[in-house]
Amino acid sequence: MGSHPVNLFFRFILELVFLVIFSLWGYKQIEGWPSVVLAIFMPGVVMLVWGIFNVPDDPSRSGKAPVPVPGILRLFIEFSIFGFALWFFYDLGYQRLCIIYGVLVIFHYIFSFDRISWLLSR
Repeated sequence: MGSHPVNLFFRFILELVFLVIFSLWGYKQIEGWPSVVLAIFMPGVVMLVWGIFNVPDDPSRSGKAPVPVPGILRLFIEFSIFGFALWFFYDLGYQRLCIIYGVLVIFHYIFSFDRISWLLSR
């Protein structure tokens, strides 16, 4: 189920949402033009980490791993990014959306149990 097209699309939407959350949180941290820089920098760093540190031959991704990491580390990276997104959502004052997003992330990982067990075996 982890590499089913519907679940992959759902995961892609969750990823886009965390990029928006990181950007919005960065923008709200300071005033003036530096807020724009932070709004671009925050999701940029997250995109780099998300895209570079991969498990080789991950079926839910391209299979390429610019920086190969063990599956447990990849899961830690994913949970950390989603966790920070939830924290930022809450910090911005969107408590209800934070809960909804958190539940959706949990559902995604429940439906991706085969991918999680695959990652833990690598």
